[in-house]
Amino acid sequence: MRRVGVLMCAVCSVARLSAQPSAPGTSPDRPPAVQVRPFVLAAEQRFAAATTFNAAFGSRLAPFYGGGVQVATRRGFYVDLAASHLDRPGQRAFVSNGEVFQLGIPLKISLTPVELTAGYRLKRSRRSRLVPYVGGGVGWYKYRETADFASGDEHVEATHAGYFVVGGAEIRIQRWISAALDAQYTVVPGILGLSGLSKEVGENDLGGVAARIRVILGR
Repeated sequence: MRRVGVLMCAVCSVARLSAQPSAPGTSPDRPPAVQVRPFVLAAEQRFAAATTFNAAFGSRLAPFYGGGVQVATRRGFYVDLAASHLDRPGQRAFVSNGEVFQLGIPLKISLTPVELTAGYRLKRSRRSRLVPYVGGGVGWYKYRETADFASGDEHVEATHAGYFVVGGAEIRIQRWISAALDAQYTVVPGILGLSGLSKEVGENDLGGVAARIRVILGR
């Protein structure tokens, strides 16, 4: 959460700079050639490891919260850097003859993705309020799993790279505020499937499909 907090401070600082008046001679309706656009985000992810998450946490759905910064060009190309975080309590479980049994032993996971996206914003006209976009990129996913009564080597702490694609649309609410709705498909191999329940059921992808909403400052 410390990284997310630092990122939020940076977002607020950039927002104050973005809100300053345009330079003399610049049309107020024409965006600059390159602009920095901070944003906050919330997401609901449906994890690909269905049996693992349903058994341990009662659901494969989980919320993420965070923020980031987008660098967008007038030609439509953009780059995003975003960080988000998930904390989820649950319990230990095991599989016997294909049936999952919960043990009642408290379990907690945390997941912090840091994701870099490159893509294209398809603005149909200068005055259009709706801007579809597509993109893809790479991320670094820090995963931590702890449980009561577990020894040191039973705790899991790992960071692994993953990749994703994203697509959605942005709508301008006010001159300096937009909202974006999109769907992101993520694949994160190499963290799950090495031990415990996920290994027993053969699930090794920490990714999934997420619905995201972002509030963006900037034109």
